[in-house]
Amino acid sequence: RWRRLVRDYEQRLDVSEAMIHLAMGALLLRRIANR
Repeated sequence: RWRRLVRDYEQRLDVSEAMIHLAMGALLLRRIANR
């Protein structure tokens, strides 16, 4: 799902950090929803 996180494709650090936060948020939401 989050293939962009496998390698650091982003040039800017803040965009890369935002993608990581987005992926972690989606993962947590899926875990909460499956309970």
